[in-house]
This record gives sequence, structure tokens and C-alpha cells, in this order.
Amino acid sequence: MPATTAQQMRAWTGPAILTYGPRPFFFGAGVWATVAMVLWIPMLTGHLALPTAFDPVSWHAHEFLYGYLGAVIAGFVLTAVPNWTGRLPIVGWRLGALALLWLLGRIVIAVSAGMPPLLVAAIDLAFPVVFAATIAREIVAGKTWRNLVVLGLLAMFTTGNLLFHWEAAQGANAANGAGLRLGLGTAVMLIAVIGGRLVPSFTRNWLVRRGASLLPAPPMQRFDKLALLVLLAALILWLISPRHPATGGVLLLAGLLHLVRLARWAGHRTLADPLVAVLHAGYACLPLGALALATSIFAPGWLGAAAAQHLWMAGAIGVMTLAVMMRTILTHTGQPLHAGRLALAIHIALVLSVSTRIAASLWPEVASLLFAVSGLLWIAAFGGFAVGFGRLLLRRSPRPLR
Repeated sequence: MPATTAQQMRAWTGPAILTYGPRPFFFGAGVWATVAMVLWIPMLTGHLALPTAFDPVSWHAHEFLYGYLGAVIAGFVLTAVPNWTGRLPIVGWRLGALALLWLLGRIVIAVSAGMPPLLVAAIDLAFPVVFAATIAREIVAGKTWRNLVVLGLLAMFTTGNLLFHWEAAQGANAANGAGLRLGLGTAVMLIAVIGGRLVPSFTRNWLVRRGASLLPAPPMQRFDKLALLVLLAALILWLISPRHPATGGVLLLAGLLHLVRLARWAGHRTLADPLVAVLHAGYACLPLGALALATSIFAPGWLGAAAAQHLWMAGAIGVMTLAVMMRTILTHTGQPLHAGRLALAIHIALVLSVSTRIAASLWPEVASLLFAVSGLLWIAAFGGFAVGFGRLLLRRSPRPLR
């Protein structure tokens, strides 16, 4: 029996994409983020109608938050679990079965018109439930009890998905419902906690290699814990009462605190390395999203809640997850850890996509054009990722990227 992670991966003689957890899920996430947007643009303009039980906006929101992000979370957790537990990674057909469950959820929701809502929800939720059970088995077998918190976060995320299905089945606008807010709030908190460790850590390592003397503040100091507690309070209030002035006030405070937190990480010193700098850009969308949501409460005529949420959805989640996936893939496949032309173009396209989407809400007279431009830039970013980085995931000995 293989004794190490590397031996376990080499022992698998089937498709290369099933040799390690991030491979099928990061590849699936990139492809789905591209395909879903290719479908969404003609849906938005009325030129395409999917046979889905969800209204077009709810389908779009669900498939990014619970479809795309669900795959990214799975790939990230499957990367981390062997380090947490000391156990061998999940590879081969077990890994393939998990990926197939995720894919089945995407297909069923896309063709769910006329299907019983309970059946649609059961099929879609099969993946997160089975995945959580798989991770629970690994944590219990490895006796790493502190990592049970991951199961708690997975449970919150899955509960949000269940609530989204219930709201859609009731004919409600699920894209503006509690199910989306619960899932999105959980994702934002994950970025604040995990990103709050990764961003200053990667920044410190890069600056140390360059011999810099001014380094970012260490993570999880008292100020960080205060900022996280205020953000948690803001997210709970936003879940319960998204339009209340008190919610806006706490969101405003959370946004300001996390801007200060980000400033303590010396991001302005990392512009020479796009792989590090983009992590700061992704995290910046978290406080900016909180400030934008507060603005949408106090001045709804100037900025709508949907546009504000996009700073969290497409900005914080999209930019941060893409940056982390790139770093993980480069490291796992033995590539140089630097941004080549492809990676740089992908990051630029995604940041411009987010910026253009927000601009569409500020200039309604050209909103249709800006929506289309934003969507095309998104397709360019994730399509470039799926093709360029996907080939690294599909081959055992991939050629270097440029």
C-alpha cells in the first residue's frame, strides 16, 4: 500500500485528472464558470431559455455561488485534508464519483423544468452531503478534531443551498432571498478567515525573498479578531434584516475595519509579482463589498443591492478563488510560481469584468453594453483559465506555461 501522498498519486494508473483532489474540481469550476456565463448572456437578452425551474437570475446566482464555488471549496478542502489528518489523499474512482455528483447537480438544475422540486434539491444536495461525510470520515480517522469547524462551515453553506431551493420552489425571488445571503455570507467569512491567513503569509514570504525589511503584520492579532467579529455581526444582521439601517451601520464599520486590515499587509509593495498582488485585489473586494452594501441601504437610488453584492460574488469570491486555484495548480504541477503572460491576462480580464459590472449600475444609460462587456471579459478570464491551466490538470507531466 502506498505510504505517502506522492506514492498514492503515482499508484493511480487511470486518468490523470483523478490523481489529486484539486484536479477535477478546479477544472470543473473553470469550465462551468465559463459555460454558465456563455449561457447567461443570451438568457439575459431573451435569446435563450433554459428548461430550468429557476428564473434566469436565480439560476445565474445559484450556479455561481453553489455550483462554481462548491467545486472550488471541494478542491481546496481535498488539498488541505491530507495535511490536516496525515492520511493519504482521495484519488481515483472515489474522487471521480464525487466530481460526477457535482456535475450531476449542474445538469439537473439546468433541465429541472417540470421535475419535482424535492427531487431536484435532493440530487443537487447529494454532492455537498456526500462530500461532507467523506471529509468527516477523514477528520475522525485522523483524530484532528479542531478541523471539525470545516464541517460546520460546509453545513452552513449546504443549508443555504437547501434554503435557496425551498425559496425557488415557493416562487420567491431566490436570487434576493435568505438562501443566497446565507451561502454568500458563509463564503465571505471563509475568505476573511482563510484569506486573512494566506494573503499576509504569501506576502511575507515574497518580501523576505526580496530582502525587504518592512513586512506585513502577522495574521490573527487582536485587531484581526475584532475585524472578524464585526464582520460576523454584520453578516448575521444582513441575513436577518438586509435593508435595516442598523445592518448598514455595522456593514460600514466592518468595511472600514477590513480596509485597515488589508492596509496592514503591505500590498502596495507586491506590485512586481501579480500572483501576490491579485490576492490583495481579491481581498479588497470584501471591504468594498461591505461598504457598497451599506451604501445600497442608505442611498438605494444611487447603488442597488444587486450591484453591491457583485463586489462580493464576482470580486471577492471570483478574484480570490481564481488566484488561489492558480497558485495551487502551479505548485502541484511543478510549474514556476510566477505569473506568465497568460496568468497576467486572466487576472486583468477578471478585474476589468468586475469593474465593468459595477459601472453598469452607476451608468444605467449604457448598462446593456457594460453588462455584455463584463460578461465577455468574464468568459475570457475563466475560459483562459480552463484552457491554459486545465491542460496542466489533464496531463501527468504538463509542459510549462508561458
